[in-house]
Amino acid sequence: MNTPIPTQDVRPEPDAIIRSCILALDLGTTTGWALRSHDGLTTSGTVSFRPGRFDGGGMRYLRFTNWLTELDRLSGPIAAIWFEEVRRHAGTDAAHIYGGLMATLTSWAELRGVPYEGVPVGTIKRHATGKGNAPKEAMIAAARARGFSPADDNEADAIAILHWALETNGGLG
Repeated sequence: MNTPIPTQDVRPEPDAIIRSCILALDLGTTTGWALRSHDGLTTSGTVSFRPGRFDGGGMRYLRFTNWLTELDRLSGPIAAIWFEEVRRHAGTDAAHIYGGLMATLTSWAELRGVPYEGVPVGTIKRHATGKGNAPKEAMIAAARARGFSPADDNEADAIAILHWALETNGGLG
């Protein structure tokens, strides 16, 4: 029997998302994040989901779930999430980690009725720098030009995703 799971928060209508609390993510062991709050304030950073020495294989995903829940509780409710959609990875481990984080993110969002969308890497880089294959240094420079001080390319990418979502109305404008 398929019983719908009731959502606990009231999320805004889709056309109001751009004025709501939105989250941008660059998924990976070191995840970059940028959050635009209800009042228009943007915060960003990185969070590590590197497993500890004695952690089981699923602990990074449980910590990611808990981090999302805490971010939603403290800053939210999160109305929409955009993340970097990676189609090619340099290594098998990176691909597996990305896939696990994306599965965790999408199930977390589905359970709460939060819309989410992947944005291709080239789209983000082109929007931030004018070049679809811009190097990491150019992405960091683009974030700095917007007044941010990213710790690394992961945070710079999340900032770029957030600005892409805001400036293109989530790819609709």
